[in-house]
Amino acid sequence: MAGRSPIEDWKSTVSRGITASLLSAVVLGLSPIFAKQAYQAGVPWLTVVALRTVAAAGVLWLLLFIFAPRYLYIYPVGIVVCAAAGFINGLGSLLYYGGLHQLDASLAQLLYTLYPIFLTLYYRLDGRPVSGFTLFRLCLGLGAIYLVAQVGGHTTFNWIGALMMLGSGVLYALSLFINGHVLYEMPSPTVTVYTLIAMAVTVGAAYVFNGLPALPATSPGWQAMALLTGATMLSRLLLFLGVKHLGSLQAALLSLGESLVAVLAALILLGEKLTVIQWLGAALLALSILLVQFEKSIGAPPRPRPWLQWLEAWFISFSPPPELETRKPPK
Repeated sequence: MAGRSPIEDWKSTVSRGITASLLSAVVLGLSPIFAKQAYQAGVPWLTVVALRTVAAAGVLWLLLFIFAPRYLYIYPVGIVVCAAAGFINGLGSLLYYGGLHQLDASLAQLLYTLYPIFLTLYYRLDGRPVSGFTLFRLCLGLGAIYLVAQVGGHTTFNWIGALMMLGSGVLYALSLFINGHVLYEMPSPTVTVYTLIAMAVTVGAAYVFNGLPALPATSPGWQAMALLTGATMLSRLLLFLGVKHLGSLQAALLSLGESLVAVLAALILLGEKLTVIQWLGAALLALSILLVQFEKSIGAPPRPRPWLQWLEAWFISFSPPPELETRKPPK
């Protein structure tokens, strides 16, 4: 049978990236629901973030060690970059779950999903162009999220919780941007497991420093934590796979669908109801996601640019084995 052409291979790669990013959005959208269920079961928020991260990192490392040990190979610069991204993401996770504990889930999700704006800023600082069509999809998606998050009955606005969620979005975008660069040279499972390990060390240190808050004391608490751990591990694998094939910004735009999933999950699992305005927002969000088929600049893995030239020099010095090199799209 004749082999596929480079164009067919490239289209297949982009298709896998889009599918992975959309699936990641589904799983990520369920995470705040599971976290809220853990809170309702009396689990301290710091226990939630520490337990889910440490467990996800441990389970993923064990699965790779048993079934795919080749993905545990990592060269020196890779471990440094994953450690940096994981530390930043770990701090962001602490802010996220702390803010989620203080705010309504819908408002918290609205503030957090502003992270593509910060990611776009990082792209511009890195000297990478952002097309007008991508900016249009970003504005459409953020406007849709605003409509989706419109629910009545909010209590007094909590500025501390709001700032924590915004800070979480800033740090998450930065970690996603850094991981997008290292994924140019490394398989996504490798980046996922070592980034999660660095996150686990970061949040674990915060957990110990704050006096080891109580573990779940009831079955509903452990069940919610098990679901949240599984969602954490699976969503990271899918997200980094999407970033590898699409780049950080396009994967993040597709991941905006997590807000829609979160609202629908709240409707089904928590008994909430959607208003007409929220359904309008859901339709606009779906449109923003579907418009990805008209993007002309996706599928090219990002290379380090001006403010990350030191990292590019390290990549050249510590190039990975040939079997770990990724397929490049045709020029």
